[in-house]
Amino acid sequence: MASGGLAARLRFLWYQLMARAGHATGQFNVGVMLAKGQGVDQDEAAAIHWYEQAAFKGDVHAQTNLALMYLQGRGVTVDPAQAVHWFQAAADQGSTNAQCNLAFMYLEGRGVTADPGQAAHWYHIAADLENPVAQANLGVLYAEGRGVPQDWVLAGMWSELAAAQGHETAQQNLKRYAQQMSEQDWQESQRRASAWQPGAA
Repeated sequence: MASGGLAARLRFLWYQLMARAGHATGQFNVGVMLAKGQGVDQDEAAAIHWYEQAAFKGDVHAQTNLALMYLQGRGVTVDPAQAVHWFQAAADQGSTNAQCNLAFMYLEGRGVTADPGQAAHWYHIAADLENPVAQANLGVLYAEGRGVPQDWVLAGMWSELAAAQGHETAQQNLKRYAQQMSEQDWQESQRRASAWQPGAA
């Protein structure tokens, strides 16, 4: 059943006019409202149609949402390879959320051959753009030596940057790493975190 009342219904009708006229923003928003059942009865299969229309026009949000639908099997058969395809498209346009999801797919080998190096690559790109999830996960990869050489200084630096943004897992990891690192490495990781600038790592 549709939610949101008259205002949501009118908003849906407006976006629908835009969508039918070929506007990617309208197509994306129609997809969102159909997926959530806002202003219209929920219809995830129809949402897929409109996400695809916008995604093929290069709408990064539609590409990311479409990837998630394929990953979760919402309105479509689960297809991790298609999820990777659309995460890649959005990641190439600079979406840090898509970059994190693409990194996860490479790390877990879902829809693509497992490749921790590629996972680290995409986490690094998103981390450089200040995404705290990417920074936290990159810290873990450096701590474990997965896809990158093991490096406590970089593990501490990336975890500190994520923790400073309120990422709770990074905060917990940082406490654990501090107990395993030498005092010299700890001080260096803190120095690098303080000196870090977006895009400079």
